Amino acid sequence: MKNTVYVISGPTAVGKSIIAFYLAKRIGGEIVNCDSVQLYKYMDVGSAKPPEEEMRKIRHHLYSIVEPDYNMTVATYQKLAGVVIDDILERGKVPIICGGTGLYLSSILYQMDFAGGKGTSARRAQLESMAERNGSEYMHQFLQALDPEAAERIHPNNARKIIRAIEAFEEGERIGSMSDLKLNPKYDFRFFALNMDREWLYERINRRVSALVSNGLVNEVAGLLRRGYTKDTPAMKAIGYKEIIPYLENEYDLDTAVEEIRRNTRHYAKRQLTWLRRYDFVRWIEIRKGDTVGDIVDRLISAAAE
Repeated sequence: MKNTVYVISGPTAVGKSIIAFYLAKRIGGEIVNCDSVQLYKYMDVGSAKPPEEEMRKIRHHLYSIVEPDYNMTVATYQKLAGVVIDDILERGKVPIICGGTGLYLSSILYQMDFAGGKGTSARRAQLESMAERNGSEYMHQFLQALDPEAAERIHPNNARKIIRAIEAFEEGERIGSMSDLKLNPKYDFRFFALNMDREWLYERINRRVSALVSNGLVNEVAGLLRRGYTKDTPAMKAIGYKEIIPYLENEYDLDTAVEEIRRNTRHYAKRQLTWLRRYDFVRWIEIRKGDTVGDIVDRLISAAAE
């Protein structure tokens, strides 16, 4: 019998972390992070990491493991997650993957070989020089011509990922093209995506952003800047951080920063849902007003047994 691995995904602010926590309590699970920002140290408030109290009660893995200037690749994440998942299974526990970073999720679900070997540092240097001369928008258009599916999922401003996707296409990898991928045969996935009414989700996002600011987001970003990280540090480009930096540099007021975070988070949630709909084997759990956490966990466990 294959090793059972639960996956709890969904858009930001839908309640993934708390659902995963109570699911873990019910089934003897341990939680494995699949959120690209929660991997970084010192980025607790803005990334909405699970509270320390929850982490003490249930083992959480791959949270706060690298410095913000570390260039975490999908290949590295895949290796780290694989080691953690196998260790949890060997100890007789149930891995629960929790997060909404699509490509990281795919690296666990599918057989994705990042070994490559065909790419060269010279070619990467060429692409980086091209990006420096022409800008990320130009590089995004270049990628669009090569691989429209990859271009659709990568933000036009993310030059690093655009360059990697161009390399991947040239190496024949086509990262993220799910129709060409096979499921990872090591595990028996119980893959769930949480969702709720769009208007309600957006209300939750707006409230969450207000709570992040109340809980010290501005001080957290200021502390990161004092540590020597800048707006060009990869992790500082995350939503919730990149919008606060201009406020701290007196480019606009806090209300404007908060609205920017809300808007960008809503857009990100929409992209997450679009990504998740590409998986033909995901099981959707619609959260209704009035549902308790226990109700949702009951439905997850019931659906997993079908």
